[in-house]
Amino acid sequence: TRSGGRAHGDLCRRAAGLSVTLRLALASLPLGLALGFLAAAAALSAQRPLRFLGTGYTTIIRGLPELLTLFVVYNGLGLTANAAAQWWDPSSGRVELSPFIAGVIALGLVFGGFSGEVLRGAFQALHVGQIEAGQAIGMRPYQIFWRIKLPQVWRFALPGLGNLWVNLLKDTALVSVIALDDLMRMTKIAVGVTKQPFMFYLVTCCIYWGFCVLSEVILAAMEKRANRGVRRA
Repeated sequence: TRSGGRAHGDLCRRAAGLSVTLRLALASLPLGLALGFLAAAAALSAQRPLRFLGTGYTTIIRGLPELLTLFVVYNGLGLTANAAAQWWDPSSGRVELSPFIAGVIALGLVFGGFSGEVLRGAFQALHVGQIEAGQAIGMRPYQIFWRIKLPQVWRFALPGLGNLWVNLLKDTALVSVIALDDLMRMTKIAVGVTKQPFMFYLVTCCIYWGFCVLSEVILAAMEKRANRGVRRA
């Protein structure tokens, strides 16, 4: 029947949108973590220009609305790509920036700005005596980082990074405004076809909520593992 075919089509669109949402979040996470570590390292550097750069990045990103960051990245990168293409080959056509790539970059920048502060606090929580002990036994800087700093920084920062991951998962809904066919955009299309906004938006809310709850369960297990062997006060 027509209603059954329409329902099947709506389900397929929603499944495709959910796939895009998850891929967007998972692609943005490593970029954001890398930027966060770089920002934290710069903010804690002994060199003033690096401190200014790291602190400036996190301050600017945390002060901008995520939606505005998305628009700036999408339009700014598009203009830059077209200007570069025209400079290289004046006869070239217009370059279209992929909404998915723009979404990954924008969400990665946002995650990096917030995670940089979380990681900076985690590094500052390390006891300097442990680092000095590593130096005393002849450990190289990279060995101190991998064997002493990183395991403890991971334990200190994991709760904050977990909250940022949940926020990142929800912020993927913003990319629907640049015509990326994520879960939110597919829901809007389904609402336009069926004229049943309450039902479709409610189901979408439940999907986002379900993935957030699943993330919380996984993060709790990761925190438990990271804190193994640590005596509770």
